[in-house]
Amino acid sequence: MTDSPVRPDILGAARPAFAPRLLLRFGMAGILNAAFGYAAFSILLLAGAPIGVALVAAATAGVAFNFQTSKRLVFRSRGRALRFVAVYGLVLAMNWLALRGLGAMGVPAIAGQALLVLPAALLSFLGQKIFVFHSLTGQS
Repeated sequence: MTDSPVRPDILGAARPAFAPRLLLRFGMAGILNAAFGYAAFSILLLAGAPIGVALVAAATAGVAFNFQTSKRLVFRSRGRALRFVAVYGLVLAMNWLALRGLGAMGVPAIAGQALLVLPAALLSFLGQKIFVFHSLTGQS
């Protein structure tokens, strides 16, 4: 069952129309995933872990949790775990570079990561949608 009616694409093939419920599910799971990841990062940082270690450990801990929420709550599709990990690796690298850049401008790591949560989540969603769950049309 799709979230929206089916329309033909440019080549005439049937495809589901834009699915606003997909974005709602993403938003809800994203809040859950972001809270989990940010809490893990903050706890590790406050426990004395170096910024890079805290970021990598929080991202690593969140991958299995996030894969399950994305698979079950957002895309409702089997997905591919290795591609999911690859997307997260890319997002992690981009996050680390941005966090270092913000740090060089004097932004504390906890505040910098708070600023990066939404952009990182959006990059992750797009990567998952395109490369992991193949949900270009909003259907899983």
